[in-house]
Amino acid sequence: MSTSTAPRAGVLSELAPGQAIVYGGNRVATVSDELAAAFRSGDRLVVDPSSGSLLHVPEAEHAVATGAVTAAVEAFAGLAHNTDDQITDFFERFADLLEADESFAPIAAANAADVEQAAARNRSTTRLVLGDAMRRDMVAGLRAWAELDAGRDLLERHVEHDGWTLEARRAPLGVVGFVFEGRPNVFADAAGVVRTGNTVVFRIGSDALGTAQAIVRHALEPALVAAGLPAGTISLVTSAAHAAGWALFSDERLSLAVARGSGPAVAQLGAVARHAGVPVSLHGTGGAWVVADETADTARFASTVTHSLDRKVCNTLNVCCIVRERAAELVPAFLGAVTAAGEQRGADGRVHVTEAAGPYVPDGDRSRRSAVVRADGTHDEPFVSTIDVESLGHEWEWEGSPEATLHVVDDAAEAVRLCNEYSPHFVASLVSESADAHERFWSTVDAPFVGDGFTRWVDGQYALRTPELGLSNWEGGRMLGRGGVLSGDSVFTIRYRARVADADLHR
Repeated sequence: MSTSTAPRAGVLSELAPGQAIVYGGNRVATVSDELAAAFRSGDRLVVDPSSGSLLHVPEAEHAVATGAVTAAVEAFAGLAHNTDDQITDFFERFADLLEADESFAPIAAANAADVEQAAARNRSTTRLVLGDAMRRDMVAGLRAWAELDAGRDLLERHVEHDGWTLEARRAPLGVVGFVFEGRPNVFADAAGVVRTGNTVVFRIGSDALGTAQAIVRHALEPALVAAGLPAGTISLVTSAAHAAGWALFSDERLSLAVARGSGPAVAQLGAVARHAGVPVSLHGTGGAWVVADETADTARFASTVTHSLDRKVCNTLNVCCIVRERAAELVPAFLGAVTAAGEQRGADGRVHVTEAAGPYVPDGDRSRRSAVVRADGTHDEPFVSTIDVESLGHEWEWEGSPEATLHVVDDAAEAVRLCNEYSPHFVASLVSESADAHERFWSTVDAPFVGDGFTRWVDGQYALRTPELGLSNWEGGRMLGRGGVLSGDSVFTIRYRARVADADLHR
């Protein structure tokens, strides 16, 4: 009689303080007293392999995320029976309902409540307000999806052989999990994955959950029903808990996990998904770099800075490098441009300078004070303060007052080296009158988005006329077209179809 030595699978039902959890082959995380006390039978434990953090997923949060994914999996199978015209009809109806004042009124009310609650918690509301401009952009994005050529069975390649042919055709990828911050417009952007036959599960932050639920109730679900698409084609995880996001991204049934939000949170979600074997596209850390070389036109440079600081989003100017040869002239121009950007917003600007840039700051600017508008109110701060070079990688998350870092370099090549070392490998712009300098910059800077003027052009809708799911930097790899604009029509896979004309064909 033989005895099996195969390990027996069990279910984790409790944790003990100090318990060792093995991960990554030879690394160990230790259960804290708090985690042990909170863990109950039915809960899940997820390890963040990048930090060793033990993430507690209560049973209820796991159930709501799993239920949404299950609905999306079932809808994916059902969507194969729907026509492209039905998908087009869904986008048109969704846009109509957002555009109609009667159906939009409860959405606006929910958003007003979300904004009020977020402001009361001293949370940023700059991206949360669903105003007229955001509403128009959402409607325009949905209509763009409606007008886009269907891509579910698009022929990518055709190969002729003796007696048979081979076709490579686009096919839907599957279920897309999408976690994003409090930006209601992302709802319309990310719905684009349905255009190519995918289904999607959303999880939105607590700030915008009420708005999201109202959009689902008064626009999205009625559009799905009227178009005859499966109910789970687009699902919302009705929990704002971080644990619901961890549960969603650790679900192996996802074909792609997409995350947008703050850098650390996005990085953690990416690590959780990769640990579960789910492909990831991350859209978190932002902040653009602008470099001015010795040939830079002063007026063009100042305009570039001002127009790159109109609002705080991922493609906003964060770090500016000026070559030493022009610093005496361009540093004051930079400070004036930041001031002008603040005036356009009805606020004062804020600048952080390195020791290299400090000597070029005029005394009057050095002694100025700024009324800096932040999420928790207005603060009296210096207009200019000093930081070290190692802080060039810090992204300024400002509310009303434009905020950026200034550094002086020996030449543009040094600026590129610093950008490649400290930046999020995202947006880089060179202000120069030299064509050769622009070619060197393009060839050497490690960024997917490179320009010669304002940085805010980096946007799928604005630049490509295609609503985006997100803009990815290169910190997390170069998946999906080297990690640039991820759009609904770029979420697909390839199937191969053989057509045999010669019945006697033999290999």
